[in-house]
Amino acid sequence: MVITEMSKQECRDLLTRLGFGRLATSHKRQPYVVPIYFAYDGGRLYGFTTLGRKVQWMRANPRVCVEVDEVADPLTWSSVVVLGKYEELPDTAKHKKLRLRAQALLGKRARWSRTAHASNQVRGTRQRSNALFYCIHVNEISGRKAAKDPTEWGGNDEYGGEA
Repeated sequence: MVITEMSKQECRDLLTRLGFGRLATSHKRQPYVVPIYFAYDGGRLYGFTTLGRKVQWMRANPRVCVEVDEVADPLTWSSVVVLGKYEELPDTAKHKKLRLRAQALLGKRARWSRTAHASNQVRGTRQRSNALFYCIHVNEISGRKAAKDPTEWGGNDEYGGEA
């Protein structure tokens, strides 16, 4: 396997294409990681969620990390890590443009709001009023990708190793 750095453009392309990853937050020296759906555009990741631990922790500490990966097989994969800052997008005139952008981008993805509303059911609530849009301002982005190295493997199994 050969692992190489991804270009910034390759990282942005992966974020644009996938729209699903893992969000890491931290509060009082305790990490917390959850899966999220997002839409990427111009240096921001946009999301839609309901109030819960994730939002509480991002409000307390807006520095977050998002990891996105695409795995074809154990020897062929891409992974992007985003370091950024959380910003809530309340329903105010000040945030109207970003909220509309978030809704437009997320709206291109099937059932983009279902996960957030399903979380309310798990918590035993059905409030729509606790749903919110947010964005993560991308401060740093990096990625790596792996590919099979035909000179390294001479075996016959499906991943290039010995059977």
